[in-house]
Amino acid sequence: MAEKTVTAAILVIGDEILSGRTKDKNIGYIAEYLTAIGVDLREVRVVPDVEEEIVGAVNALRTRYTYLFTTGGIGPTHDDITADAVAKAFGVAIDHDPRAVAILRERYSAEELTEARLRMARIPAGADLVENPVSKAPGFRIGNTFVMAGVPSIMQAMLDNIAPTLETGARMVVETVEAPGIPEGIYAAALGDVAKAHPGVSIGSYPSFTAGGFRNQIVVRSKDPAAVAAAAEAVRGALERLRGDGVPA
Repeated sequence: MAEKTVTAAILVIGDEILSGRTKDKNIGYIAEYLTAIGVDLREVRVVPDVEEEIVGAVNALRTRYTYLFTTGGIGPTHDDITADAVAKAFGVAIDHDPRAVAILRERYSAEELTEARLRMARIPAGADLVENPVSKAPGFRIGNTFVMAGVPSIMQAMLDNIAPTLETGARMVVETVEAPGIPEGIYAAALGDVAKAHPGVSIGSYPSFTAGGFRNQIVVRSKDPAAVAAAAEAVRGALERLRGDGVPA
């Protein structure tokens, strides 16, 4: 019986990402993490710190995929509006959560726990907290949506705590075939033929420049190991035939 496909989306929230002031370091990390545990990342969006934009994106993505992961906008400043927007998207109230307040009190003294810092304890009604071992202020889960910090070290710690709770599917099998000395334009047609003959497999060509010169890699991906092996062998055969036609190795 085939394993269920589990899908996900990432919603990155923040004006600083869209302006280029802050370079996102979370998308690639989450994508690799989810792939490794058998969750297929299908979409990524970036939206500004605007409530209606966040609400619209949350509702679109959470209904389309098994899970939605958001990053950013849960700090102590006025522009940290993710929690409020997510509450609005789910149609629930939001207030200071006693559990979150207690966690913040573990880190801050009564004098240090200002109104601004208490903003980080505002959690939508019915949400479960996501532990933050780095700086204490928790994230949360409501429905299939996980709301995490934008700071990479904190996000990564939160994701480690979230992962054991996730439903996962079959893991992706990947095989890389080197195509040294053969330009993409030469093997493109042959690669297209291989792709048509192996419809259940994703085949991509990825050229790059390295210290040793130009490099082409063909990556074969599927959740079926036998299908990957067959397609990779077909790719290697196509490359060998091209070399036999006079393309240098």
